[in-house]
Amino acid sequence: MKMKQIIVKLQQNQSVFKAILEGVTEQQYLWRPQPDKWNLLEIVCHLLDEEILDFKYRTKHTLEHPNTQAPGIDPEGWVLKHDYASKDYNTTLERFLEERTTSIAWLRTLEHANWENVYQHPQLGPITAKEFLNNWLAHDYLHLRQINRYHYLYFKANSDTSIDYAGNW
Repeated sequence: MKMKQIIVKLQQNQSVFKAILEGVTEQQYLWRPQPDKWNLLEIVCHLLDEEILDFKYRTKHTLEHPNTQAPGIDPEGWVLKHDYASKDYNTTLERFLEERTTSIAWLRTLEHANWENVYQHPQLGPITAKEFLNNWLAHDYLHLRQINRYHYLYFKANSDTSIDYAGNW
């Protein structure tokens, strides 16, 4: 897929995230499908952190400073370290959507970027700027799937009728 197409998909996903994450109640965004699974608040906080501290940062870093080490990340650890439980759901969602707008605007300025610049990831080896951009979009799709599953499971757990007729998840 071409860079411009990926950027368009990232922008389209912003609208999808908004549609599936807005208007949920506190009961919904704090509910967990299983004790060890993230709730919607944690997912939204994660999306914001990933937008700022991972994908945009690493794409930019690889384009501008491919031969220098980027700071480490800890997405699982951020849940406690960044105190996701204390965050306001709606404010965090709004910040994520605003940050995505900023990301798209920045990506659209990269007309002559060297997408083949390589960053030496300490565990994964060489990763190009193009690969970081592709993985940014893939990350969106993983979380859109996760959020849709979350909504299905929440609905199933709180439905006053059987939803078996709809089919198996």
